[in-house]
Amino acid sequence: MWERFSYYGMRAILVLYLTLYIQYPREAALEIYGLYTGMVYLTPIVGGLLADRWLGYRGTVLSGAALMMFGHFAMAIPELLFPALALLILGNGLFKPNISTIVGSLYLSQDPRRDAAFTIFYMGINLGAFFSPLVCSTLAEVKNPHWGFGAAGVGMLISLIIFVSGLRTLRPAEGTWRPLQRAELLRVVLTTIVGVLTAFGGTQVARWAGRSIVSAVFQWAVLVALAIVLGYLLFRLRTVQEWKRTASIFVLAVFTAIFWMGFEQAGGTLNLFAYEKTDRAFQVGAWRWEFPAPYFQSLNPLFIFLLAPAFSAFWIALAHRGKEPSTPVKMALGLLLLSAGFLVMSLAELRTFEVGKVGPFWLVAVYLFHTLGELCLSPVGLSMVTRVAPTAVAALMMGVWFLSSAFGNYMAGISEAVLEKYHMPLYPTLLGISAGAGVLLLLLSRPLYRWMQAGLVHRAGDSL
Repeated sequence: MWERFSYYGMRAILVLYLTLYIQYPREAALEIYGLYTGMVYLTPIVGGLLADRWLGYRGTVLSGAALMMFGHFAMAIPELLFPALALLILGNGLFKPNISTIVGSLYLSQDPRRDAAFTIFYMGINLGAFFSPLVCSTLAEVKNPHWGFGAAGVGMLISLIIFVSGLRTLRPAEGTWRPLQRAELLRVVLTTIVGVLTAFGGTQVARWAGRSIVSAVFQWAVLVALAIVLGYLLFRLRTVQEWKRTASIFVLAVFTAIFWMGFEQAGGTLNLFAYEKTDRAFQVGAWRWEFPAPYFQSLNPLFIFLLAPAFSAFWIALAHRGKEPSTPVKMALGLLLLSAGFLVMSLAELRTFEVGKVGPFWLVAVYLFHTLGELCLSPVGLSMVTRVAPTAVAALMMGVWFLSSAFGNYMAGISEAVLEKYHMPLYPTLLGISAGAGVLLLLLSRPLYRWMQAGLVHRAGDSL
């Protein structure tokens, strides 16, 4: 919860901080936002490898938490902006993939408490995501942005304290539990020091190279990672059925990247629209209050709290009737709901030409549609990868899924600038792209479903 509090709190105010406080051009601020959120999803691949080969899950989480704490506190110093972002990226890469693994290790696969434990874990994530924009943006507006970043750092410090004090309770269901050894602690310290040096050294190189070079390096990193994955698959996949199932994951990953390109406008262009073109004032008599623009970002976790149980019950009810849609159809619905949000957003932008600022319920409707889309696409996509991926490459294919999220987040940051070069409006274009992708995925759903089933042995309760 506290780790997500720190991440979403910083994310909520980053673009506004860059444009209003440091006075970066809008295009530059959005590109930095896209690079930051994209790399957050790229580095977990490294974090997983480090956990397996060097630090173990507990040590990697400790090092990641420390790096993120340093990063958030460094954000309070304007001169350390880019080293701070690098620390947050590296820390998240170590923390994100391994904390979930630790939760899973506490229970045997058939333990009835396992699903309840992950439900608590998921609720913690969304609690952090809900409160952080409210707290950090309020502090940023009442005091200054550095108070907001500092609050995120305090959240990460609390996270680190809770984790360290609770290490004795993290006893794996299989294998023998043992306290952290002196050698392991030394590796944690060394990894953290290397992370700090990498963050400061890497950002000096990046500052010298320029933002466009950093973007090019990110794009090439994604392409190289995909090339390595494909080369590895050539050696590991043995049958046509395995290739079909793997290909289905790749195809769905492309559609997932398109979804995140639209959805992650939340911290970027939607945040700026909330600040510049949304009437956020409440007035009772002589009392008037204008709430901070990042408050809208708390709507997504709030809607997840309210709607996720209903979605789960709805899919189960359809399954009992034999009418549950396949994973590709659910994901297509997610893209179509995303496009509905951009239809509302396009109408809201047209309205601003007449009245200057629109009411807040336009953005409430956008976030509602986008959250409905997320609930159709994100959970079922993750579940699909764990079930469909051939055993020999299961972890690798989860890495591919994170790659699609990384590229989608990056595209969310640069999409406005790219479209402006071709004189294309942002929200109507995203409406067309997401609607077109949704329709195309519906058309491909049957062949994709057959590929996903190729050679797959079903267990009771499995659904694709």
